[in-house]
Parts: sequence; C-alpha cells; structure tokens
Amino acid sequence: MHVNTIEAFLEALVKELEVPEHRYEQAQTSYTSLGEWLHRPESTVRRYDPQVYCQGSFRLGTAIRPHTDAEEYDVDSVVELRSLTKRDKTQQQLKAMLGVEIKAYHDAKGMEKPVREGNRCWVLDYADGAQFHMDVVPAVPNTEQQRSLLEARMLDTRWASTAISITDKREPNYWVLSEDWPRSNPKGYSNWFASRQAVVFERRKRAILETMQKQGFRASVEDLPDFKVKTPLQSAIMILKRHRDNMFARDLDMRPISIIITTLAAHAYENQDTISSALFAILDRMDQFIVRDGRKYIIANPTDPFENFADKWEREPQKAEAFFDWLRQARADFRAAALATTYKDMSDAVYQRMGYRAATGAVDRLTGGSRLLRAATGASAVGAGTVAAPSFANADRRPTTPKGYA
Repeated sequence: MHVNTIEAFLEALVKELEVPEHRYEQAQTSYTSLGEWLHRPESTVRRYDPQVYCQGSFRLGTAIRPHTDAEEYDVDSVVELRSLTKRDKTQQQLKAMLGVEIKAYHDAKGMEKPVREGNRCWVLDYADGAQFHMDVVPAVPNTEQQRSLLEARMLDTRWASTAISITDKREPNYWVLSEDWPRSNPKGYSNWFASRQAVVFERRKRAILETMQKQGFRASVEDLPDFKVKTPLQSAIMILKRHRDNMFARDLDMRPISIIITTLAAHAYENQDTISSALFAILDRMDQFIVRDGRKYIIANPTDPFENFADKWEREPQKAEAFFDWLRQARADFRAAALATTYKDMSDAVYQRMGYRAATGAVDRLTGGSRLLRAATGASAVGAGTVAAPSFANADRRPTTPKGYA
C-alpha cells in the first residue's frame, strides 16, 4: 500500500523552499570578494584589519527562496574593522569611511545599480540576473564593554568575545564620539543557534560524508560546507517563515519578525531527528519561552540579555496579538496536515499559508505528478505510526524561564 506520511510531505515542502546551493556559493563569493578588495594595497581601511562575514538567515542556514523569480535574495554581511574602537571614530565617520571603499568596489566591478545607503548599512545591488543584493553593515569590536556590562549584572559572558558595535544614522549619538553605539553579535547568535542543534548537525554531517565516501569521493568534515547540511530545526524554521510570509502578505508590518521565530524555535527544539517531530514540538512549546513582565513581553537575545527582540510589542500590542494569531493558525494548519491521509489533503491543509506553488510542488515531488498517487489514500501520519498527532494547547500559558537565557 502507498503509505503517505506527514514527514515525507514536509521533507518535500522544504525542498520547494530551500535556497539552491549555488546561491549560498554566490553569497560566499560576494563577501569574500569584498574582503579581498578591502585588503588590497591601495585600500584606505586595510590598516584597520577589516573582516567581512555573513550574518542573518544565510549564516544560520534558514534562508528561503523568494516567492517569485522577480524577488531578490537579501544577503546580510558585516565589515568589522578589528583595529578600530568607538574612541577613534564616530558612527558617521566609520560609515562614511567604509562607504568610500564600497563605492570604489562597486565602480571597479562595473556594477550598474548605484550604491544605496540604509539606516545601518550600505546596499550593493547586483545585476538583475544575479537576483540578490548585499547589505553591508560597518562595525567595530565591542568585546570588552559587553563583557563588563554582563559581568556587572553577573550574567553569562560566554558569547561576549564576538560582540560588535554597529552604526545607525537614527541614533542621537551618530555624529559624536561616544561609547554608546547600537550593539550586535551575529557570530555569537550563530554560535548559540549552532549549540541548539549541534548533536543532530554533527550526526547528519558525518552521514553525508559517509555517503560521499561510499560513492568514491574523498572528503573530510572540514571539506563539507555547513550549508550542505540541513537539520530538522533549520527546516522547521524555513516552513514557519514561509507560513508567516503568506499569512501576512497584505499586512507586512504586522508579521512576526524572523529573529523572534528563529529564537523561540531554537529554544523549543530538543534535537528531534525528523522535521515533523521538530515542527510539532516547536509549535507546541515556542510560546513558553516568551517571558511576560506585566504588560511587557520579553524575548531576550540569547547572546545579549539586554536586547529584547519583542521590544515593539509593548508600544504596539497589536504585534503581540499578530504573533499569537499566527501561532494558532500554524498549529491548526499543520495539525490538519498531520491528520490527512493523502498528499493532496496535506497540500490542501497548508497551501493557503504555504503558497500554492510550494504545496503542490511538494506533492508533485512525491508523486511524480501522478494524479492517482496524489489522491491515493494511505495511512495518516498517526496511523502509520510515524509521528504522534500534535495536540496543541492554544489556551494562554504562563511562560517558564527559557533555556539559554542569562
């Protein structure tokens, strides 16, 4: 009998959402090229030891492909000038200094679209065929100040060594020398995220290597790029982000931000081996890691407990309501999919929020486009014994102290 399972459907769904490997390679080539430019002999910032690295969803392995070929990939990067401090330059001076090099790089590479300036970054728009742009955030190290800040409150300092300060032209101190700059720590956050999936990640990486070696390829752990390994946590986050995107397609300002979804999902994840078990555990538990302090919601940055990812929820309570509305809808949609007995029914349960193209594409991957297989009745996920039927408690629950918080 043709047995349909929610796990097979979710695996196929992730295939529809994932960024092609050449896009990861393209992003890596781009920021590597920029780093080489900043270290050339004529560079005006070379003496400050510029270090260029990726941040955001491309670094975490949770990027999803755009809805259409007309949309662009957003590659976030940092240029950290390792030998500079906040005592040497103002935010404005640092950004302007790096801007000179960004514009020179743009001209030298024959890029047609002009360099744009964002509040925190410079934006390089690549050719239309490349289908991506790169945000370049200027930064200086902030290790000492961040460690002192955490130690003064007797908080966890394990991620402080990679802390940075960044520029933001909306800040009141943007034009003056000051120790008070916006804080960030993309490397620290990435390391924390990796720690939440380390067991499964290493197991999957070694399994991929063993398969490659059996096929005659010579490869070591160091040779295999991290983006070639996809964990259930990363896959679940990708699914939730696309579900969020479509639910708020007509009200973008209300959609829960990706860093909140990613942080809560990583807290809720407990090294489940399958996408379905990871997704259901995350949907069931993610709201438990939201701290409520009176009218204030707190979703702390695990690497900087002074930063609250939900800081806007207090001023705009409708954003909190939007998050909980989305969570209830996601629970309902994926419970319906888990209880379905055909791939078509699974697709029907989620396509409104996952998108028709992704949902039907997943079914076609599993059936080869066969109408008979698409509608064939097999065992549901529950009947097949592959995963317990999710039973989500949508009632409000009192949050517990989250793991990983200082």
